Amino acid sequence: MSKPRERRDTGEQDLFRSRLDQILNMRHELVQLAQAIDWSVLEAHFGVVYSDGPGGPPLPTRLMAGLAILKHTFDLSDDELCARWIENPYFQYLCGELFFRHEAPFDRSSLTRWRQRMGEERIEVLLQESLSVAVKTGAMKPQDTRRVIIDTTVQPKNITFPTDAKLLNRARERLVVLAKKLGVGLRQSYVRVGKLALIKHQRYAHAKQFKRANKSLRTLRTYLGRTIRDISRQIAGEDDLEAIFKRPLYLAKRVLEQRQRQRGRKVYSLHAPEVECIGKGKAHAPYEFGVKVSVATTLKRSKGGQFALHVKALPGNPYDGHTLATIIPDMERTIGAEIGRILADAGYRGHNAPLSHKFRVFTTGQKRRMTPQIKREMRRRAAVEPVIGHIKNEHRMDRNYLAHAQGDAINAILAAVGYNFSLLLKWLRLLAGFIMIMLFGTPMQARA
Repeated sequence: MSKPRERRDTGEQDLFRSRLDQILNMRHELVQLAQAIDWSVLEAHFGVVYSDGPGGPPLPTRLMAGLAILKHTFDLSDDELCARWIENPYFQYLCGELFFRHEAPFDRSSLTRWRQRMGEERIEVLLQESLSVAVKTGAMKPQDTRRVIIDTTVQPKNITFPTDAKLLNRARERLVVLAKKLGVGLRQSYVRVGKLALIKHQRYAHAKQFKRANKSLRTLRTYLGRTIRDISRQIAGEDDLEAIFKRPLYLAKRVLEQRQRQRGRKVYSLHAPEVECIGKGKAHAPYEFGVKVSVATTLKRSKGGQFALHVKALPGNPYDGHTLATIIPDMERTIGAEIGRILADAGYRGHNAPLSHKFRVFTTGQKRRMTPQIKREMRRRAAVEPVIGHIKNEHRMDRNYLAHAQGDAINAILAAVGYNFSLLLKWLRLLAGFIMIMLFGTPMQARA
């Protein structure tokens, strides 16, 4: 695929159209943000994945990066973003448009393909740029990144609450639908009796009649086992069909064999088998189904707010303390500076931080090496909790709709990017209001 044709402002004029910079309020926070972001840096990093070759040029980097920023800053789905972009000239200006467009040059699938092409490593550049803009605009000082707070949370996946009965019935339904689509004749599909067994199980379990509920569960397991064996006999020797049925049969067999109290990985969703069951000790949600995510923020609250310095998905549900060997070098690469002190909760005891940082990590309840200054700083450790709350509730980390493990990693980073840029928009709005007060003695809203 050829490289994208990046847009440059050549001062072009149009006899029948006005340029966006002639009709917009240039003190608007989105306009100021568009001018503060170093788009050439993003173009250099994201352009590496392209090479000169046959095919039409992809969409400009500024357009796609701007859409990713807007999506998570304003908590929009891909469909909502497409609709809002056409209506909002400030969105278009941020994405590099010179004139107002009445039709979008992209569609919903363009966002998906761009995210998949970039991957986790290159998406991190957006997080770096958000911190760079914060320093450039005075919202954060470089020394604020030297002392950080780290904690973990769960990024839930967009799946239904898994139960054995639902998984068994759904696995059978997927196999029957695929067999019908490919013309594989089955002895019995169990469509009617399978649905009835699932309904019985749910009603018996709700009424606490567990013997009857377990009987219906065994019936569902029997139906799935029969379907698996029937399909296996029908496709034996057919290489094409065996290749198509390989993954669905593998997942169905895992669902059939797994038990409630077994150790190790289990399947909690057939369309997202990477989902893990994580218990964080919450009274209202004893178990959450998704992936563990590490979040780091500054110890000191900067002028522009409590910025997120680093976010990373941690598949495999590792022990919190055993994540520092990976998190610390990755965080220092993101912020471009060495970390002087790390504060964490008691879940990081017995950590495996690199030797250079082993004595820079302090956990709740620690007695040794706790100076009066560090004790005072430990009172700020809980400052990471509202940051996690805002990232999850307002920037699309509370329910991840992106597919596969790569989608988990990308969504977590983009949620932090959206959170940082939302703080920057508030900071730029306050800065513009302060300048208006200094110049005219009245805020901009009052003058309007």
